Amino acid sequence: MEKKEAYKRKERSDIIFGVHAVLEAIKSERELNKILIQKGMNKELFLELKEALNGKNFQLQFVPTEKLNSLTSGIHQGVVAFVTPIEYQDIEVIVNDILEAEKFANILVLDRITDVRNFGAIARTAECQGVDAILIPSKGSALVTSDAMKASAGALNRIPVCKTDNLKNSIFFLQQSGLRIIACTEKTAYPLYEVNLRGSVAIIMGSEENGITQDLINMADMRARIPMKGEIASLNVGIAAGMVLYEKLRQEQND
Repeated sequence: MEKKEAYKRKERSDIIFGVHAVLEAIKSERELNKILIQKGMNKELFLELKEALNGKNFQLQFVPTEKLNSLTSGIHQGVVAFVTPIEYQDIEVIVNDILEAEKFANILVLDRITDVRNFGAIARTAECQGVDAILIPSKGSALVTSDAMKASAGALNRIPVCKTDNLKNSIFFLQQSGLRIIACTEKTAYPLYEVNLRGSVAIIMGSEENGITQDLINMADMRARIPMKGEIASLNVGIAAGMVLYEKLRQEQND
């Protein structure tokens, strides 16, 4: 008996489960990363949940009951929600505050970075290099989870993270606010060290598989590539982000 207790699964601290618990979280406007709903869950419970979700922009995913069972040994009633360890902030407010203080804004935009460990490592580097905020899309991107928090070594508690439902519109706002948009992509002849990264900028890093969305590349004021001599065509995005942010710091310190 004691042996079985020793191997009892430890409940995760970043989830809540059960219809009523999730409903209370929604009604109290608690920050949730994602809600998993069991396929074919109890109709009455589903209708109650659906009504609470009406008009709200939560990321929903319909999954088999086995998925929910793997997340908790508790009575989940067909719904599990992932709780955000931080409070997401508003990019417009942050940038306006920086510019009103007559300071340069340094924003890092992550376009479809899906690996939470990469995301956490990038956040750690960004905090070390003086980035003011990280901007991510609300869907199709890694969000702030307990794994991302661990990978960031606490940096995600120190650097603001902002979600947007429309990354293109948010980048347009940054551009209209006077920030130069720098797209880090291999689709350019300009090496990183020849691109001016000084002053107020928004640096865009894209996913390892597909890079930056073409629409965002088209919006950029400048494109920059990291020079490479080897045969492998790409760098890990966490390493690439560190190189780009260091180059910005190097340019500004050499002035």
